[in-house]
Amino acid sequence: MASNNINSNSNSNEGFLTDEQREVLKIAVQNAEGLSSSPKSPSSMLSEQHFKVVTGGGRAPAGAIAVRHVRRSHSGKLVRVKKDGAGGKGTWGKLLDTGAETHLDKNDPNYDSGEEPYELVGATVSTPFNDYKKAVVPIVEEYFSTGDVELAASDLRDLQANEYHHYFVKRLVSMAMDRHDKEKEMASVLLSALYADVISSTQISQGFITLLESADDLALDIVDAVDILALFIARAVVDDILPPAFLTKAKGKLSETSKGVEVVQTAEKSYLSAPHHAELVERRWGGSTHVTVEEVKKKIVNLLREYTESGDTAEACRCIRELGVSFFHHEVVKRALILAMEVPTAEPLILKLLKEAAEECLISSSQMAKGFARLSESLDDLSLDIPSAKSIFQLLVPKAISEGWLEPSFLKSIAANGDNVEEKDEKVRRYKEEVVAIINEYFLSDDIPELIRSLEDLAAPEYNPIFLKKLITLAMDRKNREKEMASILLSALYTEIFSTEDIVNGFIMLLEVAEDTALDILDASNELALFLARAVIDDILVPLNLEEISSKLPPNCSGSETVRMARTLVSARHAGERLLRCWGGGSGWAVEDAKDKITKLLEEYESGGDVGEACQCIRDLGMPFFNHEVVKKALVMAMEKKNDTILDLLQECFGEGLITINQMTKGFSRVRDGLDDLALDIPNAREKFLSYAERAKASGWLLPSFVRGAPALAAASG
Repeated sequence: MASNNINSNSNSNEGFLTDEQREVLKIAVQNAEGLSSSPKSPSSMLSEQHFKVVTGGGRAPAGAIAVRHVRRSHSGKLVRVKKDGAGGKGTWGKLLDTGAETHLDKNDPNYDSGEEPYELVGATVSTPFNDYKKAVVPIVEEYFSTGDVELAASDLRDLQANEYHHYFVKRLVSMAMDRHDKEKEMASVLLSALYADVISSTQISQGFITLLESADDLALDIVDAVDILALFIARAVVDDILPPAFLTKAKGKLSETSKGVEVVQTAEKSYLSAPHHAELVERRWGGSTHVTVEEVKKKIVNLLREYTESGDTAEACRCIRELGVSFFHHEVVKRALILAMEVPTAEPLILKLLKEAAEECLISSSQMAKGFARLSESLDDLSLDIPSAKSIFQLLVPKAISEGWLEPSFLKSIAANGDNVEEKDEKVRRYKEEVVAIINEYFLSDDIPELIRSLEDLAAPEYNPIFLKKLITLAMDRKNREKEMASILLSALYTEIFSTEDIVNGFIMLLEVAEDTALDILDASNELALFLARAVIDDILVPLNLEEISSKLPPNCSGSETVRMARTLVSARHAGERLLRCWGGGSGWAVEDAKDKITKLLEEYESGGDVGEACQCIRDLGMPFFNHEVVKKALVMAMEKKNDTILDLLQECFGEGLITINQMTKGFSRVRDGLDDLALDIPNAREKFLSYAERAKASGWLLPSFVRGAPALAAASG
């Protein structure tokens, strides 16, 4: 009974107790239950009001008996002593009644440490990740002070927490961002050193993703955070620790309005697309470390050339050792193998050097494998200058393994990568075959819902740009009817299945092969320009997307000329009407006709029509992909005629599932984007739109991405 009471009291008043502390408490209670306050009194029990555990150095309240007042006699038996140390009934009482509390004196000859009070102190709960986070900051600070790469690598290995290394990447870069160019260069060199040997490529990528996700927060403290982080990412790509495909994957994981997307775009356009971008990126921070990556590369090239001329293996090994960059020996391996391919007569000497360096443990097995792996990844580009590069490489690998200076496991990793590439190529080939059949069926049936179902069944959204390329290529080789159907289909797929990025990438793929397409389709350039311009008119793309597409094409190629032509078409007078009729409405359901029908059904409903009848008219249009136009026209009409009851129709359409949340959001977005023009005719357009958006938000019509942008719109209007 007493034990339960005490446990209850400790739970409610003492806060958290560890298992060890609870055991101490339990023992104290059990000992207290059999104690007597005097020789004549019966056994008494310590109730919760007489017993309180001292925690965190706190004091027991007045009138309570604390654990420290349960003392051990010289015989070892526990006895209870009252708070003031005096006796009660049947006891001898205290020697001197001073009215003060007694305290243990450590200087007393009879002092017994066992009489000291129990003090139960709650321990702070810690996790391995928290411990790791605390440990990496001193490692980074020490590295910035000493520049000792090997020490930083050793300290990270000692943590034995490889799964958390992505945090080290984030912490290293974020700390360097707020320092001088010297530390920024040091951070890039360290990441290159740790890559593969200490930190896996997955952890590197995850670390940079985390940095991109926190770009908005970094920008609050660092004025030019976007540019600095973009440069770090570009440098990582140049140093081969991030693949170029990382940029595309990163954008897919970020909110379109975040600064992380801005960082990726800056890295692409300002750094990685510029001529001689590798040299520019490597020199951007001025090589403020003791030795820059670029300088190391030059020294490696020079020592290898001198070695092939002299043949002095011992001297070459000494030069490699003097570089003092054991973490960068994979570059020695890669450069040496390339030199062996370029100069066949130098191959025996190169292989001798690598074998000697491996046997002396000058170049570690991991650095050797990393050098071979980097060369393997660049064989396609290398083959442009050295046609026999792949065949030479295939001979070098088994020779190195047989002589014992390359791990046999490397051959398995190469085979696995090759299988993945072949598997991916096979998947793309099958996808192309299937979508060609789907597109041809669509041209026969004009059944958009069926096509959408077929695409969803393929479950390959990553290949959406390939679908767009196939669709337009097939349409260009047919009549105007199919071209109109292709444009209408793109409107249907947009937002429902395709993202803006899919559309942009699809057009880039088309324009990259525009010259080849022109060999089969005489007027391919003009028709591609019309497809691009029509996409802008249909609100699939915005004019800024044309700039984005153009920036990713060579300056003077046929594709760039096509984009300029599309830009001219869009900016011409009455461009909308002309481009909507460019294919002659060949599908039988021209977008222009659909707009007229939508306007008429909304006017009939506004003049007192039946909501059910209006919904049926929308259904009869048979163009669910174009329902965003219904939303747009309904909102504008409600503003113009000051009749908010038109929104009741949207409520009904959404409730019936007639207008999807994607189409609803797209309609609201189009009105929002055109508010400046609307305000010229409707002065209170912005205020009205905000009220409509609030209603839509409350009714759940809109996607979260639109809702997140609403406060910014309200602030702009205010």
